[in-house]
Amino acid sequence: MTIQEAQAKVDLWINTIGVRYYSELTNTAILMEEVGEVARLMARIYGEQSFKSKTQEATAKSDLAEEMGDVLFVLICLANQAEVDLGASLEKIMQKRSIRDKDRHTNNPKLK
Repeated sequence: MTIQEAQAKVDLWINTIGVRYYSELTNTAILMEEVGEVARLMARIYGEQSFKSKTQEATAKSDLAEEMGDVLFVLICLANQAEVDLGASLEKIMQKRSIRDKDRHTNNPKLK
């Protein structure tokens, strides 16, 4: 699925099943909540924090994928509301980073 297709699919879902978009402020708060859930799992899967139970640990990777999907969904909602073409935005950011960071990372001894 392309980013443009994802934006169209989310918009269709919102306007048929979801009834309407939440306000931009509400969606921003939801996005922060979802990012926090990703951070919580990252801290337990890859960091020093531990899970409360073996069951949580067993499903952690699939839970992480689901939480990342939630982040993407809400980000797409916000992009749709703000009339932002995420595909074009990503292209622009990649061009900027390719020019700005062309030598920066290659010459960074911490990355070798």
